[in-house]
This record gives sequence, structure tokens and C-alpha cells, in this order.
Amino acid sequence: MIRSRYPLKPRRAIAKAEKINDEPTMTIHLKINGADRSVDVDPQTPLLWVLRDALGLTGATYGCDISMCGACTIHIAGKAVRACSLPVAAAAGQEIVTIEGLAPDGGHPLQRAWTQFQVPQCGYCMSGMIMAAAALLNEIPRPSDRDIDDAIDNICRCGTYARVRQAIHHAAGSVS
Repeated sequence: MIRSRYPLKPRRAIAKAEKINDEPTMTIHLKINGADRSVDVDPQTPLLWVLRDALGLTGATYGCDISMCGACTIHIAGKAVRACSLPVAAAAGQEIVTIEGLAPDGGHPLQRAWTQFQVPQCGYCMSGMIMAAAALLNEIPRPSDRDIDDAIDNICRCGTYARVRQAIHHAAGSVS
């Protein structure tokens, strides 16, 4: 049974957790950060809750439950995806990368640039923002300000968007 350790939980996930004994579960096979993992869950459980609660990968954070804020951004098949509203079954068999797998030692050029330019204030959006930026740089190695503005629609309550843009420009070209 998936139960969150966190007091803030979306109503939809609470309903899933409460009904999980009545809902059919199945074994879902996932490839996360290069490792094969299996979970027995309701296939409609949001991927975010499987990552956080079933697998202990807490880098992607819960923010809105409607794919708007971007705090839960991960990569699936190299593309930035919001994990809060994606059913885990939709991710089966695809390569999933979370912030924990981007660079386990924190040495990714974006992670270093985030620190250098003091991007994080509260840090809540940070992992989702970095994952969105990494997907952008994989697609457009030297993005313009317009490219960054179009691709990075994550919400940062602290308003560090100017520093986000600086950090992305700094990391551009050094992402392999």
C-alpha cells in the first residue's frame, strides 16, 4: 500500500491509497536511473507517489497535482515530464531519470551552475527546474533567452528566474 510520509498529499492520491486494497494491483517494471525496479501498485497511481513512497526517490517534489508547477519534473525517454499526474503504468518500459540519477555526485554542469549563481532560495522547485533545464540543453545545447523562457515554465515562488537563466546559459555547451 502506498502511503505518504508527508502531511500534504493530493486528494486523488489519498483516495488511491485508501482504495488500494479494493483496486487491482499489478507488478509494474520500471527502469529508473539505469536500474531495473519493480513495484506492485494500482497502475493508475501517479508516478510521483511511486517514486517517492514506494522507491524512496524523494528528489521530485509534490507541488500542485495538476502538472502546472513543475516541482515533480523528471525525464522519461529524455523528455521533461511532470510525474504528479502521470499514471505509473504509462512509464513502464521507458527510461526514467530523476534528479538522483542526473549526476549522483551533484557534478552535473547545471547543478554546479545552480550553486555558483545562487539560484535556490527555498529550494523546493530546484530539482524540477534543473530537470527541465537539462532536457532543454539536451535538445538545444545553446539556448537563447527566448528558448529558456519557452521551455522553463516551472514555477519558482522565490522568483529567481533571472538567476535560472544565467545558470542555464553558463551550463550550456558543457552538458554532454
